[in-house]
Amino acid sequence: MPLIAHVIFRLDVGGLENGLINLINGLPSDGFRHAIICIDDFTDFRFRLVRDDIEIVAIHKKPGTDLSALWRLFRVFRRLAPDIVHTRNIAALDALLPALLAGVPVRIHSEHGWDINDLDARNKKLRLLRKLHSPLVHQYVALSGDLAGYLRHSVGIAGSRILQICNGVDTERFQPHSERQSIRESFDRDFRPDSILIGTVGRLEPVKDQLLLANAFIQLVKRSPDLRERLRLVIIGDGELRVAIIQALKHEGLTQLSWVPGARSDVPAVLQALDIFVQPSLAEGISNTILEAMASGLPVIATDVGGNSELVQHDLNGMIVPRADVDALSCAIEKYARNIPIAAEHGRAGRSRAVDMFSITSMLSEYQSLYSKLLVSA
Repeated sequence: MPLIAHVIFRLDVGGLENGLINLINGLPSDGFRHAIICIDDFTDFRFRLVRDDIEIVAIHKKPGTDLSALWRLFRVFRRLAPDIVHTRNIAALDALLPALLAGVPVRIHSEHGWDINDLDARNKKLRLLRKLHSPLVHQYVALSGDLAGYLRHSVGIAGSRILQICNGVDTERFQPHSERQSIRESFDRDFRPDSILIGTVGRLEPVKDQLLLANAFIQLVKRSPDLRERLRLVIIGDGELRVAIIQALKHEGLTQLSWVPGARSDVPAVLQALDIFVQPSLAEGISNTILEAMASGLPVIATDVGGNSELVQHDLNGMIVPRADVDALSCAIEKYARNIPIAAEHGRAGRSRAVDMFSITSMLSEYQSLYSKLLVSA
């Protein structure tokens, strides 16, 4: 069977990493072998892999220029002799030249989204790096139309070399639950049947800007005392923003109205317990958590960045608001909180959209077709 070596920066909790795990778990086990090469390192997130034949290698690249890391990548490629190297995002570009020198016949590069250092894709150095590496790439994959446009117009990649493949969501694992209150009670929190749970799930990092959600919740509760008895804030995940979020809520005396427990392994159940999902990111590619929320039957409030508007249709299955705008986010949450039937209607529309357009089956089929096509033509 052909071997695909997937190169990422770090195997840890995150949308890119979640998508990779879903891909490896979902592709036919008798069709491809896989290895994961981490430019940095890997964590216990690797245990989400259901196959026991996946080799994971950590390169431990030092910050900045690290020629020894390039040598280690070359040696790994020579040892593994993969048929395809599939790099993801700019941190993995370093693997392309060692892959070429090691004789890897097919090289694919995917763009998944932006980080805090290049929110508007204007960083000239990063654009130049992508251009310099473009001769080493046989096929580009963009997760959103926004990313495909960047590759075409800013990096200068021919449209024929770019394939857009959106993330897919497991609509069986993520689906609505009829006994919402029983799920809420399992969290050992004071979530009453009439509570309105507003929440988000993800890495608590500056680019995801969950602090904006906390501040919007604070603003809404202070502005609308009549909603205070019912509104509850749920922020699931870990990262450098967690302490700031907890401190902001504590400062306003809202600790009892919020739940910020850190990372959890029961994300499907958490989503089933919510009424409204919020994605307040400063930048995105195609958000896995938005897709999971849609599949769970939740209305989604998302910032107008990256591919969010490709998933969330304003006033149909959610609302799109400007990024970093606490007033707009607070007003959008209030609109749903005061009209739960509309929120529920938008949630049902989101579920239908996820099932019809963003199934994991469709994503797997597209990647399987891409890998097979490139192997034949190599």
